[in-house]
Amino acid sequence: MNERYENFTYEIDHNLYINLTSKCTNECTFCVRNEKADYFGHKLWLSREPSAQDVLARIPADIARYDEYVFCGFGEPTIKLPVLLEVARALKARGATVRINTNGQANMIHGRDVTGELAECVDKINVSLNEATAEDYVKLCRPAFGEAAFAGLQDFAKKCAERGIDTWFSVVDVIGPEKIERCRAIAGKCGVTLRVRPYIG
Repeated sequence: MNERYENFTYEIDHNLYINLTSKCTNECTFCVRNEKADYFGHKLWLSREPSAQDVLARIPADIARYDEYVFCGFGEPTIKLPVLLEVARALKARGATVRINTNGQANMIHGRDVTGELAECVDKINVSLNEATAEDYVKLCRPAFGEAAFAGLQDFAKKCAERGIDTWFSVVDVIGPEKIERCRAIAGKCGVTLRVRPYIG
Protein backbone atom coordinates (compact mmCIF):
# COMPACT_ATOMS: atom_id res chain seq x y z
CA MET A 1 0.00 0.00 0.00
CA ASN A 2 1.35 3.42 -0.93
CA GLU A 3 1.76 5.99 1.79
CA ARG A 4 -0.80 8.76 1.45
CA TYR A 5 -0.46 12.49 1.96
CA GLU A 6 -2.38 15.78 1.88
CA ASN A 7 -0.45 17.12 -1.10
CA PHE A 8 -3.35 19.00 -2.64
CA THR A 9 -1.03 21.30 -4.62
CA TYR A 10 2.47 20.86 -6.02
CA GLU A 11 4.80 22.98 -8.11
CA ILE A 12 6.50 22.05 -11.40
CA ASP A 13 8.37 24.67 -13.42
CA HIS A 14 6.29 27.87 -13.15
CA ASN A 15 2.89 26.18 -12.71
CA LEU A 16 0.94 25.16 -9.63
CA TYR A 17 -0.76 21.77 -9.99
CA ILE A 18 -3.93 20.92 -8.08
CA ASN A 19 -4.42 17.32 -6.96
CA LEU A 20 -8.12 16.68 -6.21
CA THR A 21 -8.41 12.88 -6.16
CA SER A 22 -6.58 9.57 -6.49
CA LYS A 23 -9.58 8.02 -8.31
CA CYS A 24 -9.62 7.54 -12.08
CA THR A 25 -11.95 5.99 -14.67
CA ASN A 26 -8.92 4.65 -16.57
CA GLU A 27 -6.27 2.16 -15.50
CA CYS A 28 -3.64 3.13 -18.06
CA THR A 29 -0.88 0.57 -18.49
CA PHE A 30 1.71 3.35 -18.74
CA CYS A 31 0.49 5.51 -15.81
CA VAL A 32 3.30 6.87 -13.65
CA ARG A 33 1.40 5.91 -10.50
CA ASN A 34 1.75 2.21 -11.40
CA GLU A 35 5.51 2.49 -11.12
CA LYS A 36 6.12 4.84 -8.23
CA ALA A 37 4.53 6.75 -5.38
CA ASP A 38 5.75 10.15 -6.52
CA TYR A 39 5.97 12.36 -9.59
CA PHE A 40 9.04 14.60 -9.94
CA GLY A 41 9.54 14.11 -6.20
CA HIS A 42 5.93 15.00 -5.29
CA LYS A 43 4.06 12.31 -3.34
CA LEU A 44 0.57 12.48 -4.83
CA TRP A 45 -1.40 9.58 -3.33
CA LEU A 46 -4.02 11.36 -1.21
CA SER A 47 -4.99 10.41 2.33
CA ARG A 48 -8.24 12.34 1.75
CA GLU A 49 -9.84 14.38 -1.01
CA PRO A 50 -9.65 18.14 -0.44
CA SER A 51 -12.55 20.55 -0.25
CA ALA A 52 -12.42 23.72 -2.33
CA GLN A 53 -11.45 25.58 0.85
CA ASP A 54 -8.54 23.15 1.44
CA VAL A 55 -7.19 23.93 -2.02
CA LEU A 56 -7.80 27.68 -1.92
CA ALA A 57 -5.93 27.90 1.39
CA ARG A 58 -2.82 26.80 -0.54
CA ILE A 59 -3.12 29.33 -3.37
CA PRO A 60 -0.60 32.18 -3.03
CA ALA A 61 -1.74 35.72 -2.29
CA ASP A 62 0.19 36.80 -5.40
CA ILE A 63 -1.78 34.93 -8.10
CA ALA A 64 0.79 35.96 -10.74
CA ARG A 65 3.43 33.83 -8.99
CA TYR A 66 2.46 30.95 -11.30
CA ASP A 67 1.91 30.98 -15.06
CA GLU A 68 -0.94 28.47 -14.87
CA TYR A 69 -3.02 26.68 -12.26
CA VAL A 70 -3.43 23.12 -13.51
CA PHE A 71 -5.90 20.49 -12.29
CA CYS A 72 -3.75 17.36 -12.58
CA GLY A 73 -2.70 14.74 -10.05
CA PHE A 74 -2.73 10.98 -9.66
CA GLY A 75 -6.46 10.80 -10.47
CA GLU A 76 -8.97 12.23 -12.96
CA PRO A 77 -9.77 15.77 -11.74
CA THR A 78 -13.22 16.02 -13.35
CA ILE A 79 -14.46 13.24 -11.04
CA LYS A 80 -14.49 16.01 -8.40
CA LEU A 81 -16.36 18.44 -10.64
CA PRO A 82 -18.09 20.60 -7.96
CA VAL A 83 -14.78 21.18 -6.14
CA LEU A 84 -12.94 21.79 -9.41
CA LEU A 85 -15.51 24.38 -10.52
CA GLU A 86 -15.49 26.19 -7.17
CA VAL A 87 -11.70 26.43 -7.13
CA ALA A 88 -11.50 27.37 -10.82
CA ARG A 89 -14.09 30.14 -10.43
CA ALA A 90 -12.16 31.61 -7.49
CA LEU A 91 -8.90 31.45 -9.44
CA LYS A 92 -10.44 33.09 -12.52
CA ALA A 93 -11.92 35.85 -10.37
CA ARG A 94 -8.35 36.64 -9.26
CA GLY A 95 -7.02 36.68 -12.83
CA ALA A 96 -5.39 33.25 -12.98
CA THR A 97 -4.95 31.11 -16.09
CA VAL A 98 -6.66 27.76 -15.43
CA ARG A 99 -5.96 24.47 -17.21
CA ILE A 100 -7.26 20.92 -16.82
CA ASN A 101 -5.32 17.79 -17.81
CA THR A 102 -8.02 15.16 -18.30
CA ASN A 103 -8.94 11.82 -19.87
CA GLY A 104 -11.91 13.59 -21.47
CA GLN A 105 -14.56 11.40 -19.85
CA ALA A 106 -16.24 14.10 -17.74
CA ASN A 107 -19.55 14.03 -19.64
CA MET A 108 -19.69 10.24 -19.30
CA ILE A 109 -18.77 10.38 -15.60
CA HIS A 110 -21.55 12.89 -14.83
CA GLY A 111 -24.12 11.71 -17.37
CA ARG A 112 -24.57 15.17 -18.87
CA ASP A 113 -22.72 17.83 -20.84
CA VAL A 114 -20.55 19.72 -18.33
CA THR A 115 -18.56 21.71 -20.90
CA GLY A 116 -20.69 24.84 -20.46
CA GLU A 117 -19.78 24.98 -16.77
CA LEU A 118 -16.12 24.42 -17.57
CA ALA A 119 -16.13 27.18 -20.20
CA GLU A 120 -17.07 29.72 -17.52
CA CYS A 121 -13.86 29.22 -15.54
CA VAL A 122 -11.32 27.14 -17.51
CA ASP A 123 -8.98 28.59 -20.14
CA LYS A 124 -7.25 25.45 -21.42
CA ILE A 125 -7.99 21.72 -21.56
CA ASN A 126 -5.48 19.02 -22.43
CA VAL A 127 -7.32 15.79 -23.31
CA SER A 128 -5.18 12.64 -23.35
CA LEU A 129 -6.05 10.90 -26.62
CA ASN A 130 -3.23 8.36 -26.26
CA GLU A 131 -4.21 6.09 -29.17
CA ALA A 132 -5.54 6.15 -32.74
CA THR A 133 -8.40 3.61 -32.48
CA ALA A 134 -10.99 2.64 -29.87
CA GLU A 135 -9.63 -0.91 -29.74
CA ASP A 136 -6.07 0.23 -29.03
CA TYR A 137 -7.30 2.83 -26.53
CA VAL A 138 -9.08 0.12 -24.53
CA LYS A 139 -5.93 -2.04 -24.47
CA LEU A 140 -3.72 0.85 -23.38
CA CYS A 141 -6.01 2.80 -21.04
CA ARG A 142 -8.46 0.13 -19.77
CA PRO A 143 -11.34 2.63 -19.36
CA ALA A 144 -14.30 1.89 -17.09
CA PHE A 145 -16.58 2.91 -20.01
CA GLY A 146 -15.01 0.45 -22.46
CA GLU A 147 -14.74 1.31 -26.16
CA ALA A 148 -17.37 4.07 -25.75
CA ALA A 149 -14.75 6.13 -23.90
CA PHE A 150 -12.81 6.79 -27.11
CA ALA A 151 -15.78 8.40 -28.89
CA GLY A 152 -16.83 10.08 -25.64
CA LEU A 153 -13.55 11.88 -25.13
CA GLN A 154 -13.57 13.09 -28.74
CA ASP A 155 -17.09 14.49 -28.32
CA PHE A 156 -16.01 16.16 -25.08
CA ALA A 157 -12.99 17.84 -26.72
CA LYS A 158 -15.12 19.00 -29.66
CA LYS A 159 -17.70 20.56 -27.33
CA CYS A 160 -14.98 22.26 -25.25
CA ALA A 161 -13.44 23.78 -28.37
CA GLU A 162 -16.86 24.92 -29.63
CA ARG A 163 -17.38 26.74 -26.33
CA GLY A 164 -14.15 28.67 -26.80
CA ILE A 165 -11.86 26.74 -24.45
CA ASP A 166 -8.31 26.36 -25.82
CA THR A 167 -8.47 22.57 -26.24
CA TRP A 168 -5.94 20.06 -27.55
CA PHE A 169 -5.32 16.32 -27.65
CA SER A 170 -2.04 14.93 -26.40
CA VAL A 171 -0.28 11.70 -27.31
CA VAL A 172 3.09 10.30 -26.27
CA ASP A 173 5.75 9.99 -28.97
CA VAL A 174 6.29 6.25 -28.36
CA ILE A 175 3.14 5.37 -30.36
CA GLY A 176 5.12 6.06 -33.54
CA PRO A 177 4.73 8.38 -36.55
CA GLU A 178 1.93 6.46 -38.30
CA LYS A 179 -0.38 6.51 -35.27
CA ILE A 180 0.55 10.12 -34.54
CA GLU A 181 -0.69 11.13 -38.01
CA ARG A 182 -3.94 9.21 -37.46
CA CYS A 183 -4.37 11.02 -34.15
CA ARG A 184 -3.70 14.33 -35.91
CA ALA A 185 -6.58 13.53 -38.30
CA ILE A 186 -8.89 12.75 -35.35
CA ALA A 187 -7.93 16.06 -33.75
CA GLY A 188 -8.69 17.90 -36.99
CA LYS A 189 -12.18 16.35 -37.15
CA CYS A 190 -12.81 17.52 -33.58
CA GLY A 191 -11.57 21.05 -34.27
CA VAL A 192 -8.65 20.80 -31.84
CA THR A 193 -4.86 20.60 -32.20
CA LEU A 194 -2.58 17.67 -31.40
CA ARG A 195 0.43 17.92 -29.11
CA VAL A 196 3.01 15.15 -29.05
CA ARG A 197 4.73 14.71 -25.69
CA PRO A 198 7.99 12.87 -25.01
CA TYR A 199 7.61 9.73 -22.89
CA ILE A 200 8.60 10.32 -19.24
CA GLY A 201 10.14 7.10 -17.94
